Amino acid sequence: MFNRLLICFFILAFAKAYSQGTDLFRSEYTYFPQRNSDNSFRRFRTFVNVPLKVGEGTYLVPYLEYRNVHLVVKDSEDFRQFGTDRYESYEVALGYTTPMKNNWRFGSRLGVLAASNFDAGKAISDDYFLTASAYLIKSMTKREDGGKPWRLVVGVQYSTTAGRPFPLPYLNYYREFAPNWSFTLGAPKMNLVYRFNDKNMVQLYARLDGFYGNIQNNVSTTNGLADNVSMTTAMAGPGYQYNFTKHISVYVYTGYTIFNDIRLRDAGGDDVKNVNDSNTFYSRAGIKFKI
Repeated sequence: MFNRLLICFFILAFAKAYSQGTDLFRSEYTYFPQRNSDNSFRRFRTFVNVPLKVGEGTYLVPYLEYRNVHLVVKDSEDFRQFGTDRYESYEVALGYTTPMKNNWRFGSRLGVLAASNFDAGKAISDDYFLTASAYLIKSMTKREDGGKPWRLVVGVQYSTTAGRPFPLPYLNYYREFAPNWSFTLGAPKMNLVYRFNDKNMVQLYARLDGFYGNIQNNVSTTNGLADNVSMTTAMAGPGYQYNFTKHISVYVYTGYTIFNDIRLRDAGGDDVKNVNDSNTFYSRAGIKFKI
């Protein structure tokens, strides 16, 4: 039961609500091995948001993302039957955001995702998924009354990768509570941040990570036919960010996983094979451009 709840939480966290973020471009690399095995996970990810002004404070935001995952699993015969250990995903989406009264802002987003091992050399119908979200943002980060800056995001998100015929709720809360200190509560990340100056900041974080991909040539296992592969990971640790300018930053996160679940699932979303769940070291680094 706990695994099912965590999987739903993971799906919620990665249902693509980037339109409310401030990153226009990001490129990053993630790596973590699995302790006591030769398994490993490597991922390159890059995305770009392109805000197009269509009115006073109103924007259309085309979004493009690419991910390349190298999932090496050597302690399971079922995984060794795959034609490849490479998975890719491509997403195209369009966001919309407009201001409302009392510092509220509305946003929505609709996208199409193709995620697969692409063993056939092209995308097939089972590789395509729909993503959608709608949300409200209350931003009080530029207060004139001397109060502590804060921001609240509430909304709903939906993705056909979830295998659930209903949207899931989304909640994120940010607050500055002391000079140079702030925190964020929500998903996929919670953190506590300290800013030394405009250039350097450190944090303690807890977050979810993972991926999902269709298996074009379904794999037969002792428990059924594997239609897709997915991974859910929760980790915690320290992070560091250096700001070259107000808009360009590099960052690095290290930590240790506290939950690590790699599984094959059938077309109905039921698990047919679970893989080594040993916790291990985690690392992620990248560069971003933000407004």
